[in-house]
Amino acid sequence: MAGDDYFALFGLPARQALDDAGLESAWRAVAAQVHPDRYATATPAERRVAMQWAARANEAYRVLRDPLARARYLCEQAGADLQAESNTAMPSEFLMQQMAWREALDESRGDAQACAGLEAELRQAAQALADEVADLLDRQGDARAAARKVREWMFVDKLLQELRRARTPD
Repeated sequence: MAGDDYFALFGLPARQALDDAGLESAWRAVAAQVHPDRYATATPAERRVAMQWAARANEAYRVLRDPLARARYLCEQAGADLQAESNTAMPSEFLMQQMAWREALDESRGDAQACAGLEAELRQAAQALADEVADLLDRQGDARAAARKVREWMFVDKLLQELRRARTPD
């Protein structure tokens, strides 16, 4: 089994566009091989190794099944550091859009129709970014440009989460 590469662990191509059913099937096959129950009578060292492989398979599956996490992983594997916490540089048009979305979020609180409209707009923006990232990674092989778009996608995703929290009463 390949330990350092999540895609190789499951025998899948390292691509953003990924067949969800194929991923789940591959994960189930790996998980069945390393499930701790199969090692109940093994030595403590063998059980520990099986547990580590099971944890690794679960972590790989968690990352690869989430398109945004998968994009981050692919960028990082290609050497394109996202610098998500320290690099807030964005194109000016995206910064203006961020401000507009933030303002719309503030104004939509308590207005179900406005929240629904903003959510639809954010989902559309997230999908457009997802498509662009997939193209940059899979077709163009440009991980640096993809990393910039992933940072934008992360912002849109975070805003969607904030919107959901604002819509859900405490």
